[in-house]
Amino acid sequence: MRVAVVGGSGKTGRAVRHALATRGVRSVSIGRAEWPNLAAASADADAAYLIAPNMHPDEPRYVADALAAMTTAGVTRVVYHSVASPFAPQMPHHIGKARSEDLVRRSGLDWTILQPGAYLQNFDLTADLEVPYDVEARFGFADLTEVAEAAAVVLTEHGHLGATYELASRVATPAELAAEAGRRARKVEAPEGHPWLEAMFDYYDRYGLLVGTRPLSMLLGR
Repeated sequence: MRVAVVGGSGKTGRAVRHALATRGVRSVSIGRAEWPNLAAASADADAAYLIAPNMHPDEPRYVADALAAMTTAGVTRVVYHSVASPFAPQMPHHIGKARSEDLVRRSGLDWTILQPGAYLQNFDLTADLEVPYDVEARFGFADLTEVAEAAAVVLTEHGHLGATYELASRVATPAELAAEAGRRARKVEAPEGHPWLEAMFDYYDRYGLLVGTRPLSMLLGR
């Protein structure tokens, strides 16, 4: 089996390729350099793992182009890396993923969709934790290594066609994560800049982002 990992040079893509390698599965990383010739780059692949660049300004177009290239290349199986709670109208980049999920489901390919929560690895707990939202907000956090293992499972094992899985390793608040590391957590002012980030931080501040933990446990056999 050979898997094309679109976005394979990023942290998620590298983790997925490593998880596939531990199962003896060959993969090829498809990045920006290969994008103009995506169909040719993925021509020998049996399946694809599709990751869009973070905060892509038009993820549905990116995903549509990738799906078209996969179809041209003869790839029949795709796993799309989405996000937990994609239909959250206050967060434009989540809506982009919701629309992309719809494209995946109507692509004609055999598909599975993964919806991971925020990565635990996004936090640096070697110092006190500072985040631009309520430190007592509850989240379903995902361990990147476990998400990658789940990706390898659904790519290589039967029974996952047409499935959409929320992925979280644990439910916690930023304050709880900091306390476990012997650190403090506090809310700081959100940096000005990208309006989508500002919208995301405002959403987190109000609602957190809860994600169920059972699907990941099931996929990993725990």
